Amino acid sequence: MLSRAVPRHPGVWADFGAGTGTFTGALARLIGPESTIYAVDRNRDAIRSFERFAQVDGVRVIPIVGDFTRLAGLSGVVSQSLDGMLFANAMHYVPDPDVVLSRLVPFLRPGGRVVIVEYDRRAANRWVPYPIESARLREIAAAAGLSAPSITATRPSNFGGNLYVAYSGVIV
Repeated sequence: MLSRAVPRHPGVWADFGAGTGTFTGALARLIGPESTIYAVDRNRDAIRSFERFAQVDGVRVIPIVGDFTRLAGLSGVVSQSLDGMLFANAMHYVPDPDVVLSRLVPFLRPGGRVVIVEYDRRAANRWVPYPIESARLREIAAAAGLSAPSITATRPSNFGGNLYVAYSGVIV
């Protein structure tokens, strides 16, 4: 699902809300060797699973226990100039995604990219407390200083609604 949203060249990325690494692995295969991915999640047990990802296809994966909504524990990540940020099924846990993105976007390089994987047309529930419908994404991106999002992939979810992948860029 990420292939049309992620540029295929080496870079430094952060996967915020990485969980156990499903999308981290996909991202690594797309950006290729000589890249670095900071895999960030506040769940210590999930981050421990990254031992298998110390390197994926020549990409260095650095696991970090931290909360991307508060920048807690992210000094190693935010001291970098990032080529991209991935939020795969992570923003639907955030009640104010525009505020969180506004805090993180300054750490992107000019031309940097934010890639979001979220549910569309799904009612809120305990697993997706703050769904982000694709129609609302434009407003969130604008508030964070990002370009209008481009949706690059959609597919029905096994858990209801549809999944979509979108990317926005830093407005230079």
